[in-house]
Amino acid sequence: MVLAPSFYFLKPSHWLMSIPTPDVSTYAAVFGLSVAALYWLVNLLNSHPFDNVRGPRSPSWLKGNRVQLFDPIDGIRFMHDITQKYGGVVRLQGVFGAREMFVSDPLALHSISVKDAANWQQPAEVLATNSVVFGEGLTSTHGEIHRKQRRMVNPAFSTTHMRNLVPIFYTVGKQLRAAISADVTSGPQEVDMLSWTARSALELIGQSGLGYSFDKLTVDEPNEYTSAVKNLLPLTFQIPVARAIAPWLPLKLRRFLAEIIPSGTLKQLMHIVGIMDRNAREVLRSKRNAIEEGQEAVQQQIAAGKDLISILLCANLKEKEADRLPESQLLGLMNGLIFAAMDTTSSAFARMLHVLALNPEIQDRLRQEVLTIHRQLGAEDLSYDVLSDLPYLDAFCREILRLYAPVPLNLRTAIKDTTLPLSSPIIGKDGVENRTIHVPAGTTAFGGLLIANTSAEIWGPDAHEFNPDRWLAPLPASVKDAHLPGIYSHMMTFWGGGSACFSFKFSQLELKVVLSILLQSFRFSPSKKEIIWRQSGLQFPSVAGATSLGMPVIVETL
Repeated sequence: MVLAPSFYFLKPSHWLMSIPTPDVSTYAAVFGLSVAALYWLVNLLNSHPFDNVRGPRSPSWLKGNRVQLFDPIDGIRFMHDITQKYGGVVRLQGVFGAREMFVSDPLALHSISVKDAANWQQPAEVLATNSVVFGEGLTSTHGEIHRKQRRMVNPAFSTTHMRNLVPIFYTVGKQLRAAISADVTSGPQEVDMLSWTARSALELIGQSGLGYSFDKLTVDEPNEYTSAVKNLLPLTFQIPVARAIAPWLPLKLRRFLAEIIPSGTLKQLMHIVGIMDRNAREVLRSKRNAIEEGQEAVQQQIAAGKDLISILLCANLKEKEADRLPESQLLGLMNGLIFAAMDTTSSAFARMLHVLALNPEIQDRLRQEVLTIHRQLGAEDLSYDVLSDLPYLDAFCREILRLYAPVPLNLRTAIKDTTLPLSSPIIGKDGVENRTIHVPAGTTAFGGLLIANTSAEIWGPDAHEFNPDRWLAPLPASVKDAHLPGIYSHMMTFWGGGSACFSFKFSQLELKVVLSILLQSFRFSPSKKEIIWRQSGLQFPSVAGATSLGMPVIVETL
């Protein structure tokens, strides 16, 4: 799965420097900063041909260019600007002066995600932090353990199982429709649709993924899990030094330090981790008990055993005991699945509603397509195949995911020296044209998913325009000729290769179901409040000038 990489790029905080006594946390800080200083010195003394790659100056030795790359307002503009100025590979400076690069060149992305994928792994800081937050799941493992988990999970996302989930998506979609209807009984009202997209996204993955209900979608009664998890990403932006130190510490020591260090941010973060872990354990216990009691008990649960975790547990039991995933890995898989599915789906869903509110002609055209197929079939709910074959709905979803990829970046670190081929040459600091880049081990690459999706050289002069009709005609030859390695419609939204997001069909299907339900019942119009989109590794809306997330939209019952 492609998890929002906001855990890696964090604003400065001084929690380590404010500890009053020389306890274990102080020693950890001294150790971490010493390692960082040594790392910086090694980089300084060891020049490399990679240093000839051009890039912007770093505004900070401590934070490097990450402060620009992940600026909530201007980060995406920064990505566009450096690509336009320097080309498809841009040299950046990371935390403590580490070598990093921003990559949007199609051939280089293919090498990182497909051809040389074994050499490009998730950064150690990502794996270390994810192991504390989520446990031993897909987001915190690599190598054989990761491959084994992925092999166990992939069948649960097959087309056959997706067909079985459609009725569950309709159930949740209708609950959401009823909740919104209660908000607008007295006429058109301003409704914070981000709140509803987040809550419904959690309930969708809860019922279809876990066979568990987190949130009844009752007005003003959000679930504890929803309220906690929405703060997870912002909190991680406040602990940069901790993330830099984490890879050098054993897992148990990481958790221990996170719990004892007198930092309000860390305490809030560990509180959220506790809520996630408690919910995952409750769900796992319930599923196991039902399986042990037999088929009748399974049938009585939400989703009747067709949810993803039930399928995974049954498959796990069929394995030889030595090959079964232990409980720690099952819990890690569940936590990662819930978080990734909730956040990315919520972001994409909110963007869809915002675009519809701003473009009434697109909204009317979509609504007409949905109403027409319902009239033709005389059916209240549409099947998997019918939903998949609605041309304009499909084109609309594709264009949202292309132009507004919820996760703009994906990270990989080279574990050994390598060479990246380029589709288009770049000019080095020495003025020489380069068609390959020599990359030293330890270099982190920021895969520019959003930039590749909006390249005018690939998608044409209207690459930055929202145009669903582009998908209803043959794409420009330049799109196919670019050979972007993305697994979905020539886009990098879901990454590519063996580490690509395995749940992309799941995400598309739930979005199509819920959107088709809401379009039949409501008209969406823009609020007078200006909506701006922020990015923290994941794109989310807020009202201009506000400090919290939100997306007020005028909703009217049809």
